[in-house]
Amino acid sequence: MDSESGPADKPSGGAEELEALVSTTDVELLKRAWRNEKAAPEILRFETHLIDRVAGQLQLMEETVDDFVESGIDPLTVSLYQMDLDRTQFLLRSYLRIRLQKIEKFMFHILKTNELHDRLSKQEKNFTRRYSEVIGKHLEESVLLNLPDNYQSLLRQSTTSEEDDMVPEPQMDAFVVCRAREYVGPSELQDSNKSLATDLLMEMEPGELFFIPFKRIKKLLENGKVDLV
Repeated sequence: MDSESGPADKPSGGAEELEALVSTTDVELLKRAWRNEKAAPEILRFETHLIDRVAGQLQLMEETVDDFVESGIDPLTVSLYQMDLDRTQFLLRSYLRIRLQKIEKFMFHILKTNELHDRLSKQEKNFTRRYSEVIGKHLEESVLLNLPDNYQSLLRQSTTSEEDDMVPEPQMDAFVVCRAREYVGPSELQDSNKSLATDLLMEMEPGELFFIPFKRIKKLLENGKVDLV
C-alpha cells in the first residue's frame, strides 16, 4: 500500500496504520464482549471504556469515508472502509441490544440486586427505572387492580408469599460453552455454595473448550480467565 501512496502520503499513512491497529484491537475486544454477553444468562458489567473508544473510532471512520467520497478516492477503497464501518456498527448495536433484552426480561430482579444494577451503564440505569415504572403502572391499571386485594402485588403471587416469586431471574445453572484463556485449577471450579471437589476434579488448560454450568465459571469470566463461546 505504501508503494502506491507516494511520498506525500507516507506520514498520514503511518497514522492511519496505527489507527487501524488500535481499531482492530478494540474491535476484537468488542467481539469478545459481545460473545460473552450473548452467551451469559445474566447481564454482565458494561464495558464503558471499550464502548467509548469504539464509538469514537466509529465517528472517525464515518468522517474518513465521507472525506474519501468527497476526494474521489478509488470506490473499492471506500467500499472496504465502509464494510469495516458497517461490521463494527453491527457489533456495537447488537451488544447494546442484547443488554436491553436482558434488562427488559429481568428488570425487577436487576433493580433489587445491587451487584447487577451496578453493572449497568448510566443510560441503562435510567432506562431500567423508567421502563419498570411504565410497566408497573400498566400492569396495575390493566390487571392488578381488578384482582382481590391479596393478589395485587406486582412482585409476589399473593401477600402470603415470603419471596418475590413473580420476578424472573437468570438461570445460573444453565450450561454454557467456555474457552479457558489461562490455566484454571480444580479449586477455582467449585460451586460457591458447596464443595464439589470430590465430584468434579477438573482443571482447564488454555485454549480448551468446556461445557459447564454458568455458575461454576462466573467468577472466572469476571476475572478474564475464560471466555464464553
